[in-house]
Amino acid sequence: MSAHMMSIYVLVAMFVLATVLPINMGVIAFVGAFLVGTLVAGMKTKAIMGGFPAELFLTLVGITYLFAQAQNNGTIDWLVRGALKAVRGRVAAIPWIMFFITALLTAVGAVSPAAVAIIAPIALGFAARYGINPLMMGLMVVHGAQGGGFSPISIYGGITNKIVQKAGLPLSELTTAFVSLGVNFAVALLLFMLFGGMALLRQREGAPSLAGVAGTPFNTQVAMPASGPQLFADAEGEAMSEEKLTRQRSPDALDATPGAGGAAPAALQASSEHAGATLQQIVTVVGLIALAVLTLVYKLDIGFVAITIGLVLSVIAPNVQKRAISQVSWPEIMLIVGVSTYVGVMEKMGTITFVGESVAHLTSPLIAALLLCFVGAVVSAFASSTAVLGSLIPLAVPFLQSGTGVDPIGFIAAMAVASTIVDVSPFSTNGALVLANAQGVDRDVFLRQLMIYGGIVTLVAPVVVWFLFIVL
Repeated sequence: MSAHMMSIYVLVAMFVLATVLPINMGVIAFVGAFLVGTLVAGMKTKAIMGGFPAELFLTLVGITYLFAQAQNNGTIDWLVRGALKAVRGRVAAIPWIMFFITALLTAVGAVSPAAVAIIAPIALGFAARYGINPLMMGLMVVHGAQGGGFSPISIYGGITNKIVQKAGLPLSELTTAFVSLGVNFAVALLLFMLFGGMALLRQREGAPSLAGVAGTPFNTQVAMPASGPQLFADAEGEAMSEEKLTRQRSPDALDATPGAGGAAPAALQASSEHAGATLQQIVTVVGLIALAVLTLVYKLDIGFVAITIGLVLSVIAPNVQKRAISQVSWPEIMLIVGVSTYVGVMEKMGTITFVGESVAHLTSPLIAALLLCFVGAVVSAFASSTAVLGSLIPLAVPFLQSGTGVDPIGFIAAMAVASTIVDVSPFSTNGALVLANAQGVDRDVFLRQLMIYGGIVTLVAPVVVWFLFIVL
């Protein structure tokens, strides 16, 4: 067996092991990098560590640190409450409010399970209260999270853009972002029409005013502060118990959540009791806007900018923010940097070039591109989407550089969507959160519905995005 094939088999084995056992794939990947690099490739430790993505590490730490602060100081709570107040009895608007809130959360730095963990219990509680199809509501939340997931300042977007940039391929950050948002929005619109959305539109005028219903989030805390590491991406789902993943935040259970000593943090109490925003929340929103401007317009490093804004927030309210560093997405970061280090070993061994040339020599470059999209979708439905992005895109780089005629920008957009839209599967963290928080349903039936839908998306989505963004 050649060294190239051995490193590929080890990569497949890592995916399988991380799927079957609740072990962080980053840990497995670091061990794999050490063993394959040392025993198979004959590399020194310094050469193995040369693949450690220091810039990406800083980006992940900065973004998740900033998002943790936004959650702790009540900014997320304030944004959710403001959006829900705008509904004012328009029941048909609730699914779309949930879609765009989760899209906003992932767009500013929360990986999709973090946003879904916050919004899904609220959304599914509204579904039970107002007779909205729970499957449609849950899927709207997940597709919203995936739709915003590739903004240039998001985790998924940061990973994808840095890999493409490092490879020297043409890069269009906004193309990938808008393709992801557009595809997920189109799917959400279809789901809305198929699962009773039109009937909700006809009932709009007779719907009760949400703002006047006792027990709704308008008079209570919506987004609870995290008490430990937050639910960032699939790695956290691998590392945390089901109880943490299925934390209930339904409208009936949204009383002020006690913090240490049985009292809610002061920032959140202020957010709950007053319609206006606190100074911390205003500064946080301004900081998020500044993050986008400084990184997109002035091309400053997103990791350094995010940490700088986080430091400003910490100085303003050190007591509220003192837990933020422990809430950084360490399991997710371990997963990403571990896989990236292993891919670095494969690159030094020549395996990346070997795979790219093998794919490029297939009869049709378009068929090769479709195959890669299918691999991304199938693996991601059962494993970490982040790990898939971190490993498959580098494997496709030589194929894209070999003059096959496949547009790199279109391919990256198609691969990004195909590898993340399948997170509606109940075997992923997002799908599991929707299943766990559904109210008033037969869970066996609901599970089957999620499995059927997840299977359809896994089979259909790669073909659709391949045709739209690669073939056309």
